[in-house]
Amino acid sequence: MVSIILAGGSGTRLWPYSRQNFPKQFLSLVGNKSLLQMTAERLRALSPLEEIYVVAGQQYRFTIMDHLCQVFGCEFTNLVLEPMGRNTAPAIALTVKYLLEKGYDPETVVFFSPSDHVIDPVSVFAEAVQSVEKEARTHIVTFGIVPTRPETGYGYIQLGKQKREDVYQVHRFVEKPNRETAEQYLQDGNYLWNAGMFLFSLRVILEAFETYMPELYQAITTLDYQEMVKRYSELPSISIDYGVMEKASNILCYRLNVLWNDVGSWDSVYDLFSPDEHGNATSGDVVCLDTKRSLVLSKKHLTALIGVNDLVVVETEDAILIANRHQTQKVKDMVQLLASQKRPEVSEHVTVYRPWGSYTVLEEADRYKIKKIVVNVGAALSLQRHQHRSEHWIVVKGTALVEIEGKQQFVHENESVYVPKSALHRLSNPGKIPLEMIEVQNGEYLGEDDIERVTDNYGRS
Repeated sequence: MVSIILAGGSGTRLWPYSRQNFPKQFLSLVGNKSLLQMTAERLRALSPLEEIYVVAGQQYRFTIMDHLCQVFGCEFTNLVLEPMGRNTAPAIALTVKYLLEKGYDPETVVFFSPSDHVIDPVSVFAEAVQSVEKEARTHIVTFGIVPTRPETGYGYIQLGKQKREDVYQVHRFVEKPNRETAEQYLQDGNYLWNAGMFLFSLRVILEAFETYMPELYQAITTLDYQEMVKRYSELPSISIDYGVMEKASNILCYRLNVLWNDVGSWDSVYDLFSPDEHGNATSGDVVCLDTKRSLVLSKKHLTALIGVNDLVVVETEDAILIANRHQTQKVKDMVQLLASQKRPEVSEHVTVYRPWGSYTVLEEADRYKIKKIVVNVGAALSLQRHQHRSEHWIVVKGTALVEIEGKQQFVHENESVYVPKSALHRLSNPGKIPLEMIEVQNGEYLGEDDIERVTDNYGRS
């Protein structure tokens, strides 16, 4: 069985933790592992490492490689990279084309999983998926979660005729219901939460595309993989649910009774915690007085609450979210509002990750910016120049190899170097520990787009 992780989501409902350039699949909300890392470990119960693939946007390539390298202890390169987000149906179609071109037999069974869910116990999940591998050679198998509450934030699957233990025909898929309807679904007992996980053979999904989404079928069968990538923007942007699942007749559903959380809102994050005696779930430096049933997450500052109930308070270095705990689905609307105002907090954190390491903006004002830069062992920034700013580097930890206008020099702890405006320069870490340094920028324009890359180890020049 081949396992595919769909890692293209933006996770806007988890702002301000989740940002456009660092979405929720990369967040560590449970323990010290990201949701992507937890998903990858879970799928090892189904597939060997060499048959686990990740499909995601090109911009997340190096972050995915870094996260999975930490999990698997080796370089991870099984990536299907989308040039842009086009929803799940074209993402699945591109992956199918990639696997066929890679030499997989059309009878190969493939499991598609979102990258940002929490499932426990993993053993029950793995046994469920493996138990329907035979059905997946003739059917599309989806997985429904036994609901525990009248949830209005999930889609539902209405079960039809039972085929065998825990396996049913699908009567219909239902959109997110209102509260009254969700309560009726829970009472009826034949509705499950739609977990967005699918199992099918390559042949079965090809036949479904041919019948219900002929544009995708034509792209898979007439284009090679690279040409399909080039013409990706021409493919219909639609979910696999709308494009195939709600139309096909050969759909089966496995009734999966596990702890499942799609981590789709701050209210669902609350469910991942064990609240205190007052119902408060907290992380970081938090003090609550006469406060009940609230989720309070603090990254940097002391966060104190007095006399409030049912709140979500999420503090980061550059943004604070305060919301009614039962209206957290509206965070997406807030992100859209902030985006319309062109707020940078929508896309980037104060700490920004790059293929070579990371930088954190410590302070910024007119004509100057101060950053902390961390360069991984053996990594190097691009050979670059800036037209509008100079830079002053002070090494705090480790050793830097600095190249300025073709001349190289080592810069050690408590030493500094000056990079003039328009000078061609490069920074690398030749040592055996991460390089940490402070960068002071000065100039009339300090935007990140004032970088002219001449050569780059990561293909960004």
